[in-house]
Amino acid sequence: MTPSNGRFAGRAAIVTGAGRGIGRAVAARLAQEGAAVLGCGRGARPPDLPDGVAWQTADVSAPDDVRTLRLEAGKLPGRIAVLVNNAGVQIEKTVTGSTDADWDLLIGANCRGVFNCCREFVPVLEESGGGAIVNIGSIAGRNADFGMALYNASKGFVHALTRAVAVDHGPAVRCNAVCPGWIMTGMAEAAFAAADCPRAAERDALARHPAGRFGKPEDIAAAVAWLASDDAGFATGQCFTLDGGLTAGSPVRPSLF
Repeated sequence: MTPSNGRFAGRAAIVTGAGRGIGRAVAARLAQEGAAVLGCGRGARPPDLPDGVAWQTADVSAPDDVRTLRLEAGKLPGRIAVLVNNAGVQIEKTVTGSTDADWDLLIGANCRGVFNCCREFVPVLEESGGGAIVNIGSIAGRNADFGMALYNASKGFVHALTRAVAVDHGPAVRCNAVCPGWIMTGMAEAAFAAADCPRAAERDALARHPAGRFGKPEDIAAAVAWLASDDAGFATGQCFTLDGGLTAGSPVRPSLF
């Protein structure tokens, strides 16, 4: 059952890549705040997904799957008012080490998937009386991580498309991005594992966070919920960094002096 009160009461939300990590936390948060939520992913419904979140198996890089997702979203109670583009993959390779298959997989999910969903749902949001899109970008779209060339490039695309959608489709559609730093999910663990000394890399990364910790999926979910709500009615076309202060400081740490 969808709660009858909260910021998103009477509204429906679509969350891509909702099966785990950030996407799962976002779907749970929106449902908790009253939205009727449809999550999607390439596999079957995860057994631990909250009961208040409906599920549709979909590959967002496939236009036909996204059209089906739109049709299923139309069956939700309430008007479609929120789209969260979270689905994505990560490959730890340099540009010279990347293959055509790597390009097809990563750019398909991280770029074409966001494009497909925006193209399909922007008219729905406009026709429903207006709404909000929140894309999940990354600090890697601004400051390149070593050995993740295609991932870095894909998040730069997400940031640029966020601004374009906001400019082209406002005021009916607000479009923003949240740019996480180190959030402890499977992707972060894979990035540390790819380092020459994974434990040392993790300790060094943690020391660079003024907040004193890595982020949690729930941290991102809280920011997404705000941007998707009427409380953020004057926010559009922006990429909001949420990284515990990681990118605020110099790369030179005090311990080196």
